[in-house]
Amino acid sequence: MIRKIAVFAVMVLFLANIYGCVALLAGAAGGAGTATWLSGKLTQEFRASQEACVRAVKSSLKSLKIDIDKETVKDDVAQIIGKYTDGKTVWVDIHRISKTTQRIEVRVGGVSPDKEAEMKIMERIENQL
Repeated sequence: MIRKIAVFAVMVLFLANIYGCVALLAGAAGGAGTATWLSGKLTQEFRASQEACVRAVKSSLKSLKIDIDKETVKDDVAQIIGKYTDGKTVWVDIHRISKTTQRIEVRVGGVSPDKEAEMKIMERIENQL
């Protein structure tokens, strides 16, 4: 009897794991225009060049009065780091998917991300693009 319960529990966990992956893939297939949280970051794809995305991120951060501390731009990724006036750190990563498509990831705060602030930044970036 205990063995049957254990097998049932494992099957339920397995099914839940598969269902979660399917939901994640369905969300990823949505493409541009849909922002999702992955690993504490707000992530969204945009059809724009890397240069346009970097300009939009910098303009958005400045409009929110976020000081930019560091900017690193490479061929396949760019990162802009700043700070809110309350001291929270802001990380924005721009990953090149293709020449015309970029994935932007926004994270605000260290241990516990500030989802409201992340949404506000992502909305500003979307409006700039």
